[in-house]
Amino acid sequence: MLGLGAVAAFLVCTGMAMYHSDPSGAVVRHGAATVPTPAVTPVHSASHPASPSASSSTHPVPPSASSSASASSSAWFPERGNGDFVRAAGGTEVFGHGRLLRYAVDVEGGLGQDPEKFARQVDTVLDDTVHGWAAGGQWSFQRVSTGPVDFTVHLASPGTTDTLCAKYGLDTGGWVNCSGGDDVVINVKRWLLLTPYYKGKPDLYHALAVNHEVGHRLGHNHVGCPGPGRPAPVMMQQIKGLHGCVINGWPYDDQGRLITGP
Repeated sequence: MLGLGAVAAFLVCTGMAMYHSDPSGAVVRHGAATVPTPAVTPVHSASHPASPSASSSTHPVPPSASSSASASSSAWFPERGNGDFVRAAGGTEVFGHGRLLRYAVDVEGGLGQDPEKFARQVDTVLDDTVHGWAAGGQWSFQRVSTGPVDFTVHLASPGTTDTLCAKYGLDTGGWVNCSGGDDVVINVKRWLLLTPYYKGKPDLYHALAVNHEVGHRLGHNHVGCPGPGRPAPVMMQQIKGLHGCVINGWPYDDQGRLITGP
């Protein structure tokens, strides 16, 4: 397992695939954190690339002035938010019995998404001591809004996801999530539109997205399908095909066994 301190860029899938080199050299500038308020707190800004190149990716980023929407108005999201993140207030107790990892949850402004709601969704996944990463006895988790953290879960627009992930040499093409260093980046496009295998199952996809990216943060690499009819591991690149496996968003089964593969 990789060390927690390693600033390694992990190719991300949350059921997604297809990363390419990013010639834009986009970087991220983190500003100083401010004192939390009872609501939300601005914590940092992401610098925007000057001019994304449509030829630099198989899935080019649309112009920043454009927006996307699905048939449901609740799935509206901008292709690029305002670049400023606010931190969800409050926190949780410690869940699990292993090494404690403290995490924060940040949401980019301009997405129309509530930081506290997104934080509760992330908490539901990471605080699951039956099927989540806390179930294995190696890790415990606690969300905080102040002080040092071991990683931050960001909800970001497609364009800002590209900027954040480019910091680790990852080209997310405006459509996937990523994990690198202490940053877990969830693309609001994926969060709202899900992926083909998870249509109509938002809670299960959200569990997959968080567990896959946090799994990379814990040092897990990609694995394959363990066999026909068996649950797809969360670290499997499910968007490339289930290869006989069935969808699954959790790292551990009902008997507390890690769901993994070759």
